[in-house]
Amino acid sequence: MSQLLWITDVFAIASGTSNRHVQSLADEVEFKLRDVERRPLRVEGRKEAEWVLLDYGDVVVHVFQPTVREYFTLERLWGDAPCLEWEPAATEA
Repeated sequence: MSQLLWITDVFAIASGTSNRHVQSLADEVEFKLRDVERRPLRVEGRKEAEWVLLDYGDVVVHVFQPTVREYFTLERLWGDAPCLEWEPAATEA
């Protein structure tokens, strides 16, 4: 992303199936990054939980409900950026 957008290096985009699921995914991102002493600079959308944005400066995490993700199509908007597919760690099921 940094070649296209100077304010961040990485956009992580994920989907949850419901408000509760989106909130839980956003909570888990915060929990895991807190373990490595990272705190978000800004969080948006947590109350509505249709699109939660966690801004860590160099990394921005977007957690969407499917219909909202489809509507905004960030993947298409930033289609010129390199795309990395998620690869779970060996300890994850």
